[in-house]
Amino acid sequence: MPSPKLKGKRWDFKCEKAVYEKWQKLKLYPKPTVKGRVFVVDTPPPYPSGRWHMGGAMHYSQIDMIARYWRMSKGNTWFPVGIDRNGLPIESRVEKDYKVKAHEVGREKFLALCKKKLDEYEENISDVMGMMGLSMDWEEPYRTDSPEFRAMTQATFIELWKKGLIYEDTKPNNWCPGCKTTLADAEVEYKQEKTRLVHIKFPGKKDMVIATTRPELVGACQALIVHPEDKRFKAGGKVTVPLYDREVPVIAHEMANPEFGTGAMMICSYGDQEDVRLFRELELPETVIIGQDGRMNKKSGKYEDLTIHEARDAIIKDLKKGGFIKKTEELEHSVPVCWRSKDEIELITLPEFYLKQIDFLKDIRKIADKMKFHPPWMKQLLLDWIDGVSQDWPISRRRFYGTPVPIFYCPEHGAWVPEPGKYYESWKEELRCPRCNKVSKGDQRVLDTWMDSSISPLWVSHYKRDGKFFDSSFPTFLRPQGKDIVRTWLFYTLLRVCQLTGKEAFEHVWISGHVVDEHGKKMSKSVGNIIYPEPLVEKYGADAVRFQGAAEAKLGSDIRISEERIAGAGKFIQKLYNVSRFISMFPDEEGILKPTDKWMLSELSSVVETATKGYEDMDMFVPANAVKNFVWDLFASHYIELVKSRAYGGDKGAPHALHTALKTVLKLLAPIMPFVTDHIYNEMYGENIHTSGFPKPIMAEKHPTRGILAFNEKVWAEKKKKGLSLRDEISMEIPEELKPYEEDLVNMHKVRQ
Repeated sequence: MPSPKLKGKRWDFKCEKAVYEKWQKLKLYPKPTVKGRVFVVDTPPPYPSGRWHMGGAMHYSQIDMIARYWRMSKGNTWFPVGIDRNGLPIESRVEKDYKVKAHEVGREKFLALCKKKLDEYEENISDVMGMMGLSMDWEEPYRTDSPEFRAMTQATFIELWKKGLIYEDTKPNNWCPGCKTTLADAEVEYKQEKTRLVHIKFPGKKDMVIATTRPELVGACQALIVHPEDKRFKAGGKVTVPLYDREVPVIAHEMANPEFGTGAMMICSYGDQEDVRLFRELELPETVIIGQDGRMNKKSGKYEDLTIHEARDAIIKDLKKGGFIKKTEELEHSVPVCWRSKDEIELITLPEFYLKQIDFLKDIRKIADKMKFHPPWMKQLLLDWIDGVSQDWPISRRRFYGTPVPIFYCPEHGAWVPEPGKYYESWKEELRCPRCNKVSKGDQRVLDTWMDSSISPLWVSHYKRDGKFFDSSFPTFLRPQGKDIVRTWLFYTLLRVCQLTGKEAFEHVWISGHVVDEHGKKMSKSVGNIIYPEPLVEKYGADAVRFQGAAEAKLGSDIRISEERIAGAGKFIQKLYNVSRFISMFPDEEGILKPTDKWMLSELSSVVETATKGYEDMDMFVPANAVKNFVWDLFASHYIELVKSRAYGGDKGAPHALHTALKTVLKLLAPIMPFVTDHIYNEMYGENIHTSGFPKPIMAEKHPTRGILAFNEKVWAEKKKKGLSLRDEISMEIPEELKPYEEDLVNMHKVRQ
């Protein structure tokens, strides 16, 4: 019996590390030279705010599968790597881990602590990326907190400032008392909680009762509104604010909801965004009673310094005492919270910088129509968000770890921006005014972190750094990302790139679902269901983890992490290795194909077409399952058994078909399982599979596949029924349609006709 070329009897996934090191040594994945179109992946720069769990590992593995396929099939593909290192997440982590407050320890010390923690977490992310076999270009990584990247962020700010698209204004904004900073609407999340709906009497010529979940804001009430068609009320008079003995008007307005509470509604400064809108429309005077620390201020009277919840309880108690409460109900409602700290959001009036976005919503809609979404229905997430945008984007933050706002203030000429290109640490720098040469102090605020990450496609395409590369790579080939940041990263990127270039940022947008535990629940430390990749990779290998992620669910659906299924993926990999080892016994020589060989290659050609379409649609579920089903259910179980006799007997056609099929299968699986496929291909054919090109369909002939499979199943069942082994002879009639395959069927089953 010939000796197999693959020496190991089993696939040893422990060699994955050596394979990865070989790739790095060979520099297989550099930035391509500019020769025609360059396909650049706008890789999501991961945020190092903690140890990477399986969500990150699987998400980036699937992006790697897209990059690997595109590189094999189209060439000239660049998969850059970046790390997003600005903003609230790392500040929150540092405050928690070091038990400090950013505004108390001093800016210099706090920035140093943030950098130290970021470096620690970034090392973990890099290790996991390598462990998972990501084909990124580590020769040119970027970090959003580097002086070079921040200088580019500031340069885009300066350009938009000069275009008149950035302005400063004082108006109510989302305010996180815990983080002590303004937040954009996209950074606000909502939680459901039980609360009290309090029915409060406002005395007047005719008493009025309103229902509110925010009785602590009664001191900020400037009007009551009722619906014009609600016959229970009459607008035009005045009522007295209880506890504060102040008269406010009763106004007819369509925003009043007759179906909620009593039908009457108090308008306070500021309870929510509807209050803000109505205050402006009705030109009401404001009375702000909540401070930046999330506590009641002097204007609240006796409730000063109480937290919002403390003030709520105290005011309800006093309202009851004064006979102003008619009744109290319990209900569940949505409460806005900070996306990072989970503190409840308040609306605080502060001067902030804004980037115009309302004026560009129609443009972004048109741009969305130019891009191809994968899966197509994810486009609606973006359109829904666009429809909900109602104000410009507040882009300044009162935090420390971020790109400084590049604004300087001349005592004579006011705010001005310097020339772009240099990184300005404006919070500690002083520059000379270009008009009068007087010393100008810099702004103390930083930019929203999305101002940095939203220029990632410009950075990776070398905007204003390498014109030749930019012309070949922009618009960027692909934006891959999760569905949870459509309203932030995707929307803001399209906005910023449109404002700076007038074009769409990408050709393709790939949006994945979440990676969840085996029960479908989001992974969370508080729940205790976080799954880390290292133990599973050490137990089953990265290829098994990658394959399970690809084969688990269609693109856009959530991916459940299941150790049982990862183990199953490991069994499939072993099956593939066993098949390869068998084929490696025979020389890869040209030979005359027989009908059975042509049947198998025709079936494989159909798999190539299916898998290629799946890769083109960027849905890894399709090729993963198509190739697995072919290998397991047809190639190994039927075809190999059919041609074993010919292969062992010296026929060249069967080995030639076996090697042709194996090369094709390995290449089809290479983007998904890069380690084992490259190891086998290299050992058997002396070539790196990832530079060997992507397979094409081999032949397209019609064969009675169902008949062949059905006959084999029938023979096996009959032998089992008669207590025969598979090697025993059996009398069976071969159907007429299977006569072309008769030789192989007879040899396989020991058929006597």
